[in-house]
This record gives sequence, C-alpha cells and structure tokens, in this order.
Amino acid sequence: MTLHRKRKICVVITARPSYARIRSVLEALRGREDVELQIILVASALLERYGRVEQVIERDGFEVNWRISSLLEGESLLSSAKSTATGLLETATALANLTPDVVVTIADRFETIATAIAASYQNIPLAHIQGGEVTGNIDDKVRHAITKLADLHLVASDGAAARVVSMGEIPERVIITGCPSIDISRAAQASPRLDGDVFTQFGGVGKTFDLSGQFIVVMQHPVTTEHDQAFNQATETLHAIRDLKIPTLWFWPNVDAGSDATAKAIRVFRERYPLRTVHFFRSMPPEDFNRLLVDAAAIVGNSSAAIRECAYLGTPAINIGSRQSGRERGPNVIDVEYDRTAIGETLRAQLAHGRYPSSNIYGDGTAGPRIANELTTRPLTLKTPGQ
Repeated sequence: MTLHRKRKICVVITARPSYARIRSVLEALRGREDVELQIILVASALLERYGRVEQVIERDGFEVNWRISSLLEGESLLSSAKSTATGLLETATALANLTPDVVVTIADRFETIATAIAASYQNIPLAHIQGGEVTGNIDDKVRHAITKLADLHLVASDGAAARVVSMGEIPERVIITGCPSIDISRAAQASPRLDGDVFTQFGGVGKTFDLSGQFIVVMQHPVTTEHDQAFNQATETLHAIRDLKIPTLWFWPNVDAGSDATAKAIRVFRERYPLRTVHFFRSMPPEDFNRLLVDAAAIVGNSSAAIRECAYLGTPAINIGSRQSGRERGPNVIDVEYDRTAIGETLRAQLAHGRYPSSNIYGDGTAGPRIANELTTRPLTLKTPGQ
C-alpha cells in the first residue's frame, strides 16, 4: 500500500484582522488527516498593545510553528516600509526551514506582501485569500501586487473574481469561496449570547454600562495615504459620538502609519471632555466581537467589518471617509465624510432605520471548508511566465 505524504500548508498571520479572516479555514484544515498545518505569526500578531492575537490562537488550540518580531516602532510610512523589509527577510528564513507545499497569505496589509515575495522567490506555490477587491488607499497596490505573485486566488465575491481575471489571471485558478470572516458571523448569529461580562473579560478603559439596551461599536483606523490627517479625523468622530450620548464600545486602531495620531486624538479628547458613555478596548476574540455586532444598533468608522460582517448580520453601518471607498457593499452602509455633524445625523438616521436584511455579498458563512478543500486537494503548480 502506498502511503501519501501529508500536504504541508503554511498560513502566515500578521495582525488581528488576519486571524478573523482565516480561523474557520484553520479549523477545517486541523480536522484533516492529509494535512500538516503550519502557522507563522508576524508583526502586530505578537504584540500586547494590539490584542496579542498569539494568545487567542493558542487558546483556540492551534500550534504556532514560527514567530517573527518584525514591527518597528513609530507607526509611520518609514517604519511600515522597514517593517515590510524585516518581515520579508525573516519570513524567507522561516519558509526555508518549514519547507511548506503551499503558503497562504491573507488580504492586503503591508506585512502581507512580505509573505508573498518570500514564497514566490523560493518557488513555493502561493494562495491568496481576499484578492481582487478595491478600497480607497495603498492597500489596493499591495493587494493587486500579491494577485500577480499568487498562484491560486481564493476570492470572496463575484466582483473580486472578475477583477482578478481582468488582471490576466487564469480563470481556473480563481475560486469564489466567500470570505472566511463571514463564517464567524454565521456562528455568532446562531449563538449570540456573550459568555460573561464584556468589561470584566476584556478590560479596556472608560465607563462601563448595561449592554442589554441600545449600544454602538466604533472602529476607526488611520488611512495610510492620509496619515497626516488621522488626528483630526478621529477627533471629528469623537465629537459625534460624545454628542450622541449612546453607550459605545470603541476599538483601538490597527498598526498603520497614523495610528499613533489616532491614539493621541483619543487620549487628548478624553482629557478635555468627559466620555461617560464610551469604553475603549484593544481587541477581543473574533467570535465575541461578532456577537457584539449581532446586538449592536450600529457600527461607525472605516473598518471592513462594517462592509463584510455587518452586511451579513444586517447591522446598520456608517462608513467614514475613503478607506473603504471602492469596496463592494450591501444596503446596510451609508457613507459620510469626516464631519461631526454629518456623522451624527447619519448615525441617527441609521438608528431610526434599524437592522437590514442579511446580504450574502461576501458569502454565506461556509468559506472555511471550501478554502481548506481547495488548499488540500487542488494540484499545486506555479504559474508559468506570462500568466
């Protein structure tokens, strides 16, 4: 009897959003006897101030095979470029040691392109999740560059698939799987009750309040191409939320150029004005965050969660500024500029509207097993020159 070697599938996780977008895939891969799952953690996934995703991953029962501390302090354009270079150097070493059959990279962050380059220059087939999408910042350049490096495209929507093919990729290598983050939304919708008190479990700073009534969620990140405006942009949103006086759960920004200015805006505002209805969190596990979105009256800011997960959940969303300007969206989203009056008026309108019908624009909540099956069973070959 011929024994077949397990396929070594290496997943590189760089930040808290990356884990939310891959966890259901990891769960499906872990359950397969024909797979050796490898996990590399890079950059902010290892840092306490960004929620230390490493602890969540290990608590979920996954083994981390390699850790790469690549993130330079400063959260500026220069530090992002240098962190990418460090990530490339160290990820190349990790892949040379782990010798995977395929490398999986996720979405569009600056750390992600380091993974793509490290795999491509070692002739390791590269699978890209969430390619073909369009947003309003430098992530577009990164995402599309990874598309041209990738050998297999596991995309979230019809529009994304069409865009990848229009970039010259072979249609047979472009698979519409849906977005794995919707899998978590589906599970949260089926079991929406939070286990215990969110303030006791996840800490944070600010006032605590009863979440059995109406509350909103805020996630606002700096825009890399507008990093010098991050302080003022965050301040406008803070004024709008303060004026509304509705219990609010505000999540800390991602590690991007300008995030220091966003954090400074929050600290300065808290010193100048009482925020009796706002509590700030670093992060929380994906399933608990989605449970909050199930019950939230609205989400405010510029996170893709408002576009993806909240489309499926029907949570009203106020999308501020350009960060998500090109992304496909469901009917739950209303766009506004960084203006406290416009934000407040739009938020009141969304609260009055209430929940929207669920949209499957980013999938039906079964992407994880589909992606795992493609990674495990599809023949792994590199693109030939010119493809």
